[in-house]
Amino acid sequence: MKNYNISKHNSFYAIGLNYQKADADTRGHFSLDEEQKKALILDAKSDGIDAILVTSTCNRTEIYGFAQHPFQLIKLLCQHTRGTVEEFEKVAYVYKNQEAIGHIFKVGTGLDSQILGDFEIISQLKYAFILSKNKEMTNPFLERLVNSVIQASKRIKNETGISSGATSVSFASVQYILNEVEDVSNKKILLFGTGKIGRNTCENLVKHTKNDHITLINRTKGKAEKVAGKFNLIVKDHAELQAEIRDTDILIVATGAQNPTISKELIYSKKNLLILDLSIPKNVADDVVDLENVTVLHLDHLSKMTDETLANRKKFIPEAEAIIAEVRKDFNAWLETRKFAPTIKALKKKLRTMKDAELDFQRKKIADFNNEHAEIVSNRIIQKIMNQFANHLRDDSNTTDESLELIQKVFQLEDTRN
Repeated sequence: MKNYNISKHNSFYAIGLNYQKADADTRGHFSLDEEQKKALILDAKSDGIDAILVTSTCNRTEIYGFAQHPFQLIKLLCQHTRGTVEEFEKVAYVYKNQEAIGHIFKVGTGLDSQILGDFEIISQLKYAFILSKNKEMTNPFLERLVNSVIQASKRIKNETGISSGATSVSFASVQYILNEVEDVSNKKILLFGTGKIGRNTCENLVKHTKNDHITLINRTKGKAEKVAGKFNLIVKDHAELQAEIRDTDILIVATGAQNPTISKELIYSKKNLLILDLSIPKNVADDVVDLENVTVLHLDHLSKMTDETLANRKKFIPEAEAIIAEVRKDFNAWLETRKFAPTIKALKKKLRTMKDAELDFQRKKIADFNNEHAEIVSNRIIQKIMNQFANHLRDDSNTTDESLELIQKVFQLEDTRN
């Protein structure tokens, strides 16, 4: 990357871990909330990293950025989470330059999602970019890359059937309930947590179960009331959690807490209770599974869906990959132009200096000199010359270095290298 005039660092890295090798517990150790992300970005800035992107979802935690060595990014991740370097090395991946670019395209277009074609990650990437931009930790490369991934994601979603029969973790949980629970429309359902996954789950519950015994609880009651208002559901105070759990048949946990919120003490095990834990880290204590009449399923179990919907989606992978290849080609073409951007900029500056000197000379010699017309004509000529040079450099990539050297020599440009 050093020839592209993008960063003071020579390499672009992607480091992280996901559901493929890291179980829910391990992913929980490396989970980052919003404040942790902000702190990590600021520390990266202090460490001399000049562009970074941080994402953390229930299925993955990743950092993209320019650095001297990937360990700079790994160290930052471990400093801001409960994970250790040793733990990270067992399950992690590190990609560099074009491999890192390829990885973010796969992630952002749903090809690397735990449920194929799940596009929820793209909103996370958008938010990650905004978070970094607010901290002045982006650059033109990162902005162009994220926008290209967004473009590929939209095209794949609109032009292929890879998201047909839309499914997600929230949908998978409801599908499991429909398949495994008899007379579900008459069961009491309690949803604890109304964040994004909780809201999506709530919507799917209402849509597919025909159940009017759904109760919502959230630490901030106002958020639960806002969700409940859309579907005419019951909302209870957080203080009533234990009482509601003991009266429910199905408990869905979707909070963003960093430690378990559901313990043995909250559960009355004399009646059957199905618990679906959609949280990362796990929000249901491990020993809850020891209770009689209690069944606990975590996110990982729900995500391993092999139904006809996912089998059908796989047919569209080649189409999706073709779209990615097309968008990546455009991105790499833009990237190539970064090689000669400083020279083109210096050339434009030199031509404008020459123009200004000549207009000053003619202004003194010619009576009634029309300065406005002269500016318009000369600027248009400069732009046409610039376009000719830029098109030549873009189209003849095999001789770019020689052409740049010749331009610099002919026009006696200052050294444009970083």
